[in-house]
Amino acid sequence: MDNIRGRTVAITGAARGIGHATAKALLNRGARVVIGDRDVAVLESAVSELAKFGQVTGYPLDVTDRESFAVFLDKARTDGDGHIDVLINNAGVMPVGPFLEQSEQSIRSSIEVNFYGVLTGCQLVLPEMVRRRRGHVVNIASMAGMVAVPGQVVYAGTKFAVVGLSTAMADEFAPQGVEVSVILPTFTNTELISGTKNTGAQKPVQPEDIAAAIVKTLDKPKTHVSVPTPLRFVGAVTSMLGPRGRRWLSKQMGNDHVFLDFDKTARQAYEDRAQAAQGVVEK
Repeated sequence: MDNIRGRTVAITGAARGIGHATAKALLNRGARVVIGDRDVAVLESAVSELAKFGQVTGYPLDVTDRESFAVFLDKARTDGDGHIDVLINNAGVMPVGPFLEQSEQSIRSSIEVNFYGVLTGCQLVLPEMVRRRRGHVVNIASMAGMVAVPGQVVYAGTKFAVVGLSTAMADEFAPQGVEVSVILPTFTNTELISGTKNTGAQKPVQPEDIAAAIVKTLDKPKTHVSVPTPLRFVGAVTSMLGPRGRRWLSKQMGNDHVFLDFDKTARQAYEDRAQAAQGVVEK
């Protein structure tokens, strides 16, 4: 049975980056795709661009607002067969820098979008999947959810939470016929890494690489999917190291400073948007 063709797939934060690439990949596989984003102008542009690949619609969405999320999912159901086959919780933000310089607004934005938004989406869509004994939730986390590095204190905390949430849900809902997966990309070549320097040891992957991993996961469900694949094993080994070993490895990979020493001017536009990522931005 094809888990993609003809299925209704809802994707959050999909006007840009990983979400946009995933929408395109799924449209090319024959899915009905409904994308949500808080930036209405960018959302409308994305829908116009994606329409040439298949059946796609888009609606404003603030994942930190439960009512906004519920309305988005209701519209996705209406656009499909009255239900949602797949929810991809992709929306996320990544303010970085020294922990003691993080504002309360920045911290709340990260937690509300990266964790509460994922949790809300799961709570809203799982009941219907359980009733149908069919469905798949895909949560986009990060390798930061396995390997925390300086300059990503709050971000790593939210991604560790998403990994734990997804793992527990995968086992809780498997007997009810519902799949839950978590995707763990390394540094991805999107606005999230604006102003940072390539560490050399970890080259950024492309959004299309993440999209391909998501498609593969829908075809053949797994709980944990890292991109690239070998990094999951690096993450597992790192988690078993003592402080000295962990810090040595982080330094060798350049992870000890990449999110502390960056071009603030080049990153400023993204940081401003990420630190206030609540509410729909009208045209």
